[in-house]
Amino acid sequence: MKNTYSRREVLGLGLGSVALIAGSRIASAADMKPSPVNNEEEKMTEISEFNRYGEDLERILLLRSSPIAVKMLEKESDIPEGAVRPFKDRGQHWAQCQAFALSRREMTTIAMLKEDHWCPHPMMAYGMAPKPESVSQWSHPYESFEEGKYVGIVTGPLKLANFIPDVVIMFSNPAQQRGLLLTMPIKDVPLVKGHFFPPSCAYSVVHPMKDGNIWIVLPDPGDYQRALTGEDEMMLAVPRDRMKTLMAGLRQNENGPFAYRHHHMFMESDFEHPELYKQMFKSWGLHYE
Repeated sequence: MKNTYSRREVLGLGLGSVALIAGSRIASAADMKPSPVNNEEEKMTEISEFNRYGEDLERILLLRSSPIAVKMLEKESDIPEGAVRPFKDRGQHWAQCQAFALSRREMTTIAMLKEDHWCPHPMMAYGMAPKPESVSQWSHPYESFEEGKYVGIVTGPLKLANFIPDVVIMFSNPAQQRGLLLTMPIKDVPLVKGHFFPPSCAYSVVHPMKDGNIWIVLPDPGDYQRALTGEDEMMLAVPRDRMKTLMAGLRQNENGPFAYRHHHMFMESDFEHPELYKQMFKSWGLHYE
């Protein structure tokens, strides 16, 4: 049996992309560095690349809504051109989960400052309002940004966003998430974290930005009741500097055996083994043909 396999061979053996060799050039958690944007030309190039990420995610995973570009605003002048400010422009207030929904379904770019919010959790999580000690008596715990660091948050459809996101949030069903995550190299698997309690608006934004990990988040009751999130939808939140690697794997394995488009159900006994399975079963003294 060969000691090493190319990525193409591994996919052909049915193991997904988890058996990438240790010498992969893909950045690990230890060597991740923020990507500074030095000038306007570089900024526009990076924005265009994120727009393409949005297009490819929708196309390859057959998503029903657009991935969301999310950016925290340090000052009001950071609000991108064309963004809707709910209270100022429409006399409305929204919960952050509703802003996510408007961005992914209606392709609306929304800037949520303190006066626009209608739910306390995102304001406390994003550092736009103080978090009283008593919150632990009626809420599940969550981390927050430093109070006063940001004045707001802007969200928009990734494929159309005119700003560089801090985080990309994708709403998808478990099979679509599996089709994306199985393209990751095995050494990056520990970067994927999960959280299954409220508030999802905190765990999908604050935590990826603070720890640099990819977060799978269960939409909370507010997402379901007020933002009309489907019962089969989960959230996947990816920090900006993880997107290049994640998209490279997805694009490379677009037509692989575990790609969402081509991973079909079947129920069959004694199904055909890939060669590596045969070798393993043979080494254990088991039937393999």
